Amino acid sequence: MNILITGGAGFIGSHIVDAYIRQGHRVVVLDNLSSGKRKQVPEQAVFIHGDILDGKIEEIFEREKFNAINHHAAQISVTHSVDNPVHDAEVNILGSLKLLQLAVKYRVKRFMFASTGGALYGDQETFPATEDHPRQPTSPYGLSKLAVENYLPYYQKTFGLATVALRYSNVYGPRQDPHGEAGVVAIFCKQLQRGERPRIFGDGEQTRDFVSVTDVVQANTALLSSDLSGAFNVGTGRETSVNDLARVLIGLAGTGVRPEHLSSRLGEQRRSAIDGGKLAGALGWRPRMPLEQGLLETYDFFRYQL
Repeated sequence: MNILITGGAGFIGSHIVDAYIRQGHRVVVLDNLSSGKRKQVPEQAVFIHGDILDGKIEEIFEREKFNAINHHAAQISVTHSVDNPVHDAEVNILGSLKLLQLAVKYRVKRFMFASTGGALYGDQETFPATEDHPRQPTSPYGLSKLAVENYLPYYQKTFGLATVALRYSNVYGPRQDPHGEAGVVAIFCKQLQRGERPRIFGDGEQTRDFVSVTDVVQANTALLSSDLSGAFNVGTGRETSVNDLARVLIGLAGTGVRPEHLSSRLGEQRRSAIDGGKLAGALGWRPRMPLEQGLLETYDFFRYQL
């Protein structure tokens, strides 16, 4: 296949690029490098420095004749979405719609959308949440992902574009961005390696479903080669508190520091865990990376980056 991966220089996208290339696909990466890194794109991929909102990207579609799009470019900060919901919507909703329109115009066969599990379901009523759980986002970021998901069946029914949404839980692993707010595992790793106390917002008893980027990549490779459509959770179904996460990483660091607790952040939900059983039943996908092993690999990655 000839595949466009938007955001392919970023944390999750770059790992998917690697996997698709290993499978023998031709990969074109479109990334504005606002958070991604050029060095994370392998030489075998075609790299284009550009933005999904740029009118010139249609030239890429004219030239490349893509078979599939894997759309990971996004504004990913919940806090930023609260502070600037207009910008969040411009990137996440309008940028995605532009890609969907181009996919239809240039007869792309498959459109894969990186959505969110935790932020989409909001304050959950049941744990872990299945795909039919009420979608009730508590942040503009979650609302923007929900909006795009609602467009996907329209494009499939009206234009025959095969669409799939991957609802990620909290993805962690090597190459995660330790700057900003989106990757608490990476942030804690960097803080510990600088000899700092991990900084926790709120009491730390908020829970998240931490899934390894290795398992996320496997979901993306499995869905690419399938004819499935619709929305699929990509998570472990297990809750881990931020306090417990910090304790594990402090142990890996071999330090006796204690976390520092700061004020809670707006738009942050209390508990989150999503059920990946639908994808397991359809394709046999299951998360296989144990949390402590994945955290050790991530900690080692950042240790060697210093």
